[in-house]
Amino acid sequence: MILPPATLGLLGGGQLGRMFTIAARTMGYRVVVLEPDVHSPAGDIADEHITAGYEDSAALDNIARQCAAITTEFENAPASSLTALGANRTVRPSGASVSIAQDRIREKTFLRDNGFPVGPFAVIDQHKPLSASVGDLRFPALLKTARMGYDGKGQAKVGSVAEAEAIHAQWGHTACVLEEFLPLALEVSVVLARGADGETRPFPLAENQHRDGILDVSIAPARVSSAVAEKAKTLAMALANKLDYVGVLAVEFFVLNDDTLFINEIAPRPHNSGHYTIDACRTSQFEQQVRTLCGLPLGDPSLHTPVVMINLLGDVWANGEPRWDAVLRHPGTKLHLYGKRQARPGRKMGHFTVMANTVEEALQIAMQIKKEL
Repeated sequence: MILPPATLGLLGGGQLGRMFTIAARTMGYRVVVLEPDVHSPAGDIADEHITAGYEDSAALDNIARQCAAITTEFENAPASSLTALGANRTVRPSGASVSIAQDRIREKTFLRDNGFPVGPFAVIDQHKPLSASVGDLRFPALLKTARMGYDGKGQAKVGSVAEAEAIHAQWGHTACVLEEFLPLALEVSVVLARGADGETRPFPLAENQHRDGILDVSIAPARVSSAVAEKAKTLAMALANKLDYVGVLAVEFFVLNDDTLFINEIAPRPHNSGHYTIDACRTSQFEQQVRTLCGLPLGDPSLHTPVVMINLLGDVWANGEPRWDAVLRHPGTKLHLYGKRQARPGRKMGHFTVMANTVEEALQIAMQIKKEL
């Protein structure tokens, strides 16, 4: 076990890193952040901020020299950097695990080849015409870039082969996946923690609503049957075991009208849909990230109150600083702002959670606050 006051390293300085840093420092650890942006949510509150690129050899040597263990807060951290750091330091999750989630083609293929349920998809090779790869896939469909897509970026709904080819050309014929558009009842996610000893603890299922490809609302516990909830948790834990994953992992699912589950995608890190755990669970996803990184026993992930989380995007700042009394006057709410210096439409600036006796009550209050903001 790596115990306080050891120093932990973090690749990435975004809001997930900020919340990891808060959890780690609360537990008595020092935190060093490697992040190229001179002003970043995590870098601003870390013990030390190394301002350099993620593949800068001198910066990697520096963070390895200072830190007993190193993690990341975003899936696009170079897997090669994580692997290099792992030669001399504890690195969780491993570069090998992260590399699968960095590429939608590798991710979808890994899931399919290992027997996990995924919707119909086709691999769109950048070296041959799209029409040659579609096969019997039905339209409408979603065209997604294989790499660097998140929060609705790098994806487009297409109604035909011709439309898909036109979008693919606009994207420079980059490698993509084409996914059949499924009739969804809702979307849910499982966030779990898995230790190096194989101990795995999932958080309660979250029900997620998106707007323009960006998470808007998360509801926990999800309004699904116990059978669906248990199946999703079982699949997520089996996937973590298959990856030999150590750390916090999020698995997003599509739920069809007949309760069939398909895995949409995986995220090798804490997840936006797990932010509710900070306020509504006995252990947050970020404390679990610290625990898995340091080899500590996992905390209790159980929910102590129904909860709704609302993302705060830069659009809320369109007329200046929002009136936060809309949130703070409610005794069951918690406001989390990420310290970002510039608000832009679609940019995640913070979130708030509402806790109440029932999901319905929490959702009603959350929607009223959202309307006021």
